[in-house]
Amino acid sequence: MKIDLEKMNRDQLMELRDKVDTAMETLAERELEAARTAAEEAAAKHGFTLAELGVTAGKNGRKRGAKSAPKNPPKYRNPDNPAQTWSGRGRRPDWIKAAGEDLSAFEI
Repeated sequence: MKIDLEKMNRDQLMELRDKVDTAMETLAERELEAARTAAEEAAAKHGFTLAELGVTAGKNGRKRGAKSAPKNPPKYRNPDNPAQTWSGRGRRPDWIKAAGEDLSAFEI
């Protein structure tokens, strides 16, 4: 099937994009299920279950019950732009470097 994208209007292109996105999600689900089945068969071949091997990933690929790391709360705020904050971890932001002041001037 050949599609001439140049002749399609915006609505047609958006509809095509939605169809492609849906098809990609469906394909990913099928591939994930095939991989899970293959892993279960390989484990069973050696007399194990995936749970015994420590594999407890859910449908989204993360371990069940796993939480993302807690975000470090900001400790410093840019007085010129309050939307800019820094937790004090990692590299110092440019707005702190440029000020050349003691960090206490930026504490929240």
